Amino acid sequence: MFIVNRSERPVMVFDRDGHFLYSFGEGFFKRAHGSYISRDGLFYCTDDEGHTVSKFTLDGKLLSTIGQPGKASDTGYEKKPTMSESIATIVRGAPPFNRPTGAALNSEGEIFVSDGYGNARIHKFNPEGDLLLSWGEPGSKPGQFRLPHSVWIDKEDRVWITDWQNNRIQIFSDQGEFLEEWTDFAGPSDVFIDKEGKVYVSEEEWRISILDDKGKLLGRWDSKGEPLEKATFVAPHTIAVDSHGDIYVGEVSLAYRSFDKGPRTIQKFARTT
Repeated sequence: MFIVNRSERPVMVFDRDGHFLYSFGEGFFKRAHGSYISRDGLFYCTDDEGHTVSKFTLDGKLLSTIGQPGKASDTGYEKKPTMSESIATIVRGAPPFNRPTGAALNSEGEIFVSDGYGNARIHKFNPEGDLLLSWGEPGSKPGQFRLPHSVWIDKEDRVWITDWQNNRIQIFSDQGEFLEEWTDFAGPSDVFIDKEGKVYVSEEEWRISILDDKGKLLGRWDSKGEPLEKATFVAPHTIAVDSHGDIYVGEVSLAYRSFDKGPRTIQKFARTT
């Protein structure tokens, strides 16, 4: 398990039973955010406050970085007291990067980055890190975004984007052509598709959802209205499934709702069927 962490240990690595193994990225990241492990065993991680995406070996050796550290593109973005107020200041899409949020690779090794906290765009790079194309503008129409927060590439090389503040997931071709959108989400923050084609979505508004590959809801865990101390989920920020079918959910309850879940910030749910 590779856990991106807002502390002095930006990337923490554990075995599947939760035993700490090692960490890396100390002194490198301003704020590590979204991560991805490629088929060839490389670790990609966005630094939303550093405005970069970096590639590492799995033991933490830095291989390359896309973007200019500390330099944000001009979108009009201003950091305000709340996230919604901050997103509202974005008036244009811009080149990479202004607080990038997530990254993923397609079958050709091309890199897709959601540029979300300070931008409203998706960027596509070749394996060497050269920009190939970008798409997206602020708004709520198809192909527009209000906080594209994560990216997933499915087995058909379609690009799935969690469009957080529009409460939807948008699906595109790998050339940026809009294909469809899935709605009925409450602040979708991350999406993961397992080998069976099931779609797992973490939603910042207290819940996670599981759907089939056509968008039919299969199950939903919703903790809204429960006391913070007892709620299963408070602010799910990321979701992943391992080769055993076990589900992992990471939260930002302290940052999002001023409630520290302690060890339950990361939860694992074992598959029983």
